[in-house]
Amino acid sequence: MSITRADFGTNFRWGIVISAFQNEGAHDADGKGPSIWDAFTGRRGKIKDRSHARTATDFYTRYLDDILLARSLGFDVFRFSLSWPRILPEGTGAVNAAGIAFYHRVIDAVIEAGMEPYVTLYHWDLPLTLEKKGGWCHRGTVHAFEAYAAICAKEYGKKVRNWIVLNEPFGFTSLGYMLGVHAPGKFGLSYFLPAVHHVALAQAAGGRAIRAEAPQARIGTAYSCSQIIPYADNDNDRAAAQRIDALFNRLFIEPALGMGYPSEVFPLLARIERRYALWRDWDLLPFDFDFIGIQNYFPLVVRYNAFMPYLNATEVKARHRKVPTTALGWEISGNGLYSILQQFAAYPGVKEIIITEGGAAFPDVHDNGKIHDPARIAWYEEYLRAALLAKQSGVPLTGYFAWTLTDNFEWAEGYNARFGLVHVDFETQQRTIKSSGRWFGDWLEGKEQISGGQ
Repeated sequence: MSITRADFGTNFRWGIVISAFQNEGAHDADGKGPSIWDAFTGRRGKIKDRSHARTATDFYTRYLDDILLARSLGFDVFRFSLSWPRILPEGTGAVNAAGIAFYHRVIDAVIEAGMEPYVTLYHWDLPLTLEKKGGWCHRGTVHAFEAYAAICAKEYGKKVRNWIVLNEPFGFTSLGYMLGVHAPGKFGLSYFLPAVHHVALAQAAGGRAIRAEAPQARIGTAYSCSQIIPYADNDNDRAAAQRIDALFNRLFIEPALGMGYPSEVFPLLARIERRYALWRDWDLLPFDFDFIGIQNYFPLVVRYNAFMPYLNATEVKARHRKVPTTALGWEISGNGLYSILQQFAAYPGVKEIIITEGGAAFPDVHDNGKIHDPARIAWYEEYLRAALLAKQSGVPLTGYFAWTLTDNFEWAEGYNARFGLVHVDFETQQRTIKSSGRWFGDWLEGKEQISGGQ
C-alpha cells in the first residue's frame, strides 16, 4: 500500500525549520549582542572544522529568497527562531529596534508567501552577558527569559499564533552544562542540575508570558527524545534503560505536566529539590501547553555499567551492532519514532503532538550541477511511514516539520554535517535544491508516493 500526503488528512501541517544562530549570520550587525555560541565558536578545538557562524547561510540578508524557496517546495509552515541577543543585546534592558524590525520583516514575508509562522523563542543562543552572570545555572536567567518572552509576544502576537517556548531543553542543558561539548562549555553535575531546574522553570514562565500578552496563542515546546532499548533482557539492563529514559525523555515534560522530576528511577535528581529549588517552585513548574513538539533522530540501546557513577549505564554504539546509520553515526529507525510518539501520547496531559523537527545528515553526490542524496529520501520515507502509523493508531499527531531547509552551521560539527533539503555552497552562498528537496516537494504536491514498506 502506497502512502500519499492525503493519508495524513487535510488539516495536517507540513513545515520546514531553521534556527537563528545556525542560519542568520550577521553576528554583530545592527546592534545584535554576542551569544554564548559566538563565544564558544571562538574557542580552539570546540568546532570540528574550526568554523564559526558569523555568516552562516546569510539568512539575515537572504531571508526573502529562502522563504520563497521553502514555499516553492510546498511547505505550509515556516518554523524559525528569534535570536534573544538580537532583540535584547544584553539579555535584559534596552530593546534593539533593528532586531525587532528584522523579525517583523521575516514574519510578514512568511505570511505573504502563504505560510504559517511558527516562532521558537529559544534555540540555544543565550545572550553572553547573561552567561557571565551564571547563565542557566542562575535563577535570574529565568526572570530574564520571562521578560524576553513577554516582549516578543507583545510585539509579534497579533501576527503569530503558534509559539514554541524552548527547543530541546535536555539537549542544551546536557551538552552545554554537563558534558561541555556545546556552548557554554561547562562540565559536571554542579552545573547541570541547577541548569535543568531553571530551564524547567523558564519553560513554564515563558508559556505564561506568551499567554498573558497573546491570549489566543497556541503555545508549545519542543523536546528531543529517543526510544531507549535495554541491551539485554535482564534486570540490570532494564534498570539502566529506565534511568536513561528519565533523562532523555521524562526530565522536562513531567515537570510541565505537574508530575515533578522522575527521581523515583533516577535518585540523583532529588538533589534539585534539596539544593536548587524553592518551596514555591513546584507550583511554577507546570504549564498547560496546547501542543508538544517531538524531535526524534535515533534510538539508544543501553546496558548496565557498574563503573559509571550515578548513571550505571552506557550506550551500545550503533556501529557495533551493524545497523543502518546516518553520516553522523545515528541509527536509522522508524520504529524508534513510532515508539516515542506512543510514549509521549500516553501522558494524559498531552493534547496534541507535532513532529517539530525531523531529518538526517547524509553525504551529497554532485553531478553536473545537480545534488543527489537518495539516502535522505529513503530516511524520510521510513520516518513518514512510522509517523502515519502512529497517527492511525490514535496518537494526536497534527504536523511534521522537516529539518532543515538549507545546509547550515550544525553546532559542534560545523559545516560538515549537512541536513538540508537545499545544498549551500558556503563560499558563494548559492542554493541548489537536492534530489530530496525535489522529492519532498513532489510528494507534497501528490506527484510522489511512499511505498508501504515496514
